[in-house]
Amino acid sequence: MKLIVGLGNPGKEYENTRHNIGFIVIDKLLDYYKCNDLKSKFGGLYTQVMINDEKVIFLKPQKYINLSGIVIKEYIDYFKIDVSDLLVINDDLDLSVGNFKLKMSGSSGGHNGLKNIELNLGTKEYKRLKIGISNDKQIDTKDYVLGKIGSSDIKTIEKIVDLCPMIIDDYMVMSFSNLMTKYNKKC
Repeated sequence: MKLIVGLGNPGKEYENTRHNIGFIVIDKLLDYYKCNDLKSKFGGLYTQVMINDEKVIFLKPQKYINLSGIVIKEYIDYFKIDVSDLLVINDDLDLSVGNFKLKMSGSSGGHNGLKNIELNLGTKEYKRLKIGISNDKQIDTKDYVLGKIGSSDIKTIEKIVDLCPMIIDDYMVMSFSNLMTKYNKKC
């Protein structure tokens, strides 16, 4: 069983913000796999689907992003999912808009959601799909990540979001190192 988590903040005021790129990708995946019947459990909205004969849980934690690890830990424990089968989709200030990167593990890079995941899981060894939102140094970081995605960036980000179902299809049948080789060169 795999757990694919999109990070974001719950609530209408956070829709289409840079920090909610994980939620945006999960919504795209739910449409792609035709599984929009989200249920609530452990402070998250989730659904289970079968992809290539394997159960996959798509999860949107409903606690604020800096508490995402609490929700993820509950799902991992309850569904007995190995951390090696966790994929977290998050925004990344260090990648330019239009770029993304698959990573096997690594530091939080200052992302409070990833910090909380590391704290709750006790490891940095989990897979990520990081989607670039750039960084505007003239705006406070908190205000920037909680700001709406600008009209100039929407089309660029949509191209990455539209590619995500293909990435997940391949994730289900390829080793993660082969997946990184195939897609990371596109950055």
